[in-house]
Amino acid sequence: MEKEMKELIDGLNEDLSGEYSAAIQYTYYASAVQGLYYQILKPMFEKEIPDEQGHALYLSEKIINLGGQPTTKPAEVKPVTDAKEMLEEARKAEEQTIARYKVRREQADKLGLIELVVKLEDIISDETRHMEEMQRLLNDPRFS
Repeated sequence: MEKEMKELIDGLNEDLSGEYSAAIQYTYYASAVQGLYYQILKPMFEKEIPDEQGHALYLSEKIINLGGQPTTKPAEVKPVTDAKEMLEEARKAEEQTIARYKVRREQADKLGLIELVVKLEDIISDETRHMEEMQRLLNDPRFS
């Protein structure tokens, strides 16, 4: 396997680990959120879970199609119970995910993997929307 393809597959596995982690993070946050924010944040966190699982499934299949072996290990999830900290952690994770996917998009483009480039653009769009939702909530003066 050529070096560039191996680097792409390794990166996609890092992304896959992050998607597993995001599904766990949002599941945990949906169950752990308490107080006044429960009715707002629980459904929002629950809504994110299927997106992250869909991204994970796509990445896992793509890794296999490219000749790699998908990871089964999620990245670490920081257990927090404060609503503001949940949103901050989720926003930070989305921001890091977007940065990784931009690198992956460049790698795929160099290898001429057009379908992967297009799908990564879609995922970047999804993750950007998630990040912006978290930031809008964090902009609420009650979180100051």
